[in-house]
Amino acid sequence: MFVLRSNGGTNPLTPNDPAYNDSILLSLSGKSSLSVPTVPLHQSMGKFVQEYAEEYTELFEKIKLNKSAYLKTIDKVFTQYEIPLELKYLAIIESKLKTDARSGVGAVGVWQFMPGTAKTLGLKITAKYDERQHIWKSSVAAAKYLTDLYGYFEDWLLVIAAYNSGPGPVLNAIKKSGSRNFWKLQNFLPKETRMHVKRFIATHYYFEGGGSLVTLGKVETEKYLQKLEEFNTKNNQDNEQGDTTTAFSQWVAVVNHEDSLQLILKK
Repeated sequence: MFVLRSNGGTNPLTPNDPAYNDSILLSLSGKSSLSVPTVPLHQSMGKFVQEYAEEYTELFEKIKLNKSAYLKTIDKVFTQYEIPLELKYLAIIESKLKTDARSGVGAVGVWQFMPGTAKTLGLKITAKYDERQHIWKSSVAAAKYLTDLYGYFEDWLLVIAAYNSGPGPVLNAIKKSGSRNFWKLQNFLPKETRMHVKRFIATHYYFEGGGSLVTLGKVETEKYLQKLEEFNTKNNQDNEQGDTTTAFSQWVAVVNHEDSLQLILKK
């Protein structure tokens, strides 16, 4: 099983990470013959991603400058709950990372929880104090909610859609379209919901410089992991480094930098 870890906000693997003691970091500096398969972007999204980045560059750069502490906090929470760190970009779409954000229908905080959902997830709301505005506690609630949604849909694009609209409209779109593929059922979703997913993907590409497993649907993920499996097999065959790396059978992370390639391998 391959799990891509984000390189946005924090290092991909640190001594505080639960997986650290069971892993090794292989860093290949300079040009390498290895070519890690790129996470594909859906053919309909190229222009959207480019135009969205151009429109929101100023906002995104301000977030990088002023909100990096919030992103690191979310990273820590999501690491504890073992969900993809890249899901933090959903908070940018929801609220621009403003803890005091408030929608016209009563959603509050970075994660824009409605009162009922917030209380179900353990957040306290009183006349004087609203834990939806607490970055750590609200991120814990978001991690729980995202985990629950993934347990139901097993598809990150559908999870992001359901986070926006609730599970009902997504289930209805699945029924009407006869498909669980976001790209096939998207037109049966409310416009705001399908745009929410596309905005998330575009924001992810801006901050990460590419895609990850959370920008893929389930079928796309399976195909991509198969390519990584083939890459892994070929690399093991060509490996001239002896037992240092061949003892590691699973990729836990692939972090592609401009001048180096870092592979985190599970023991």
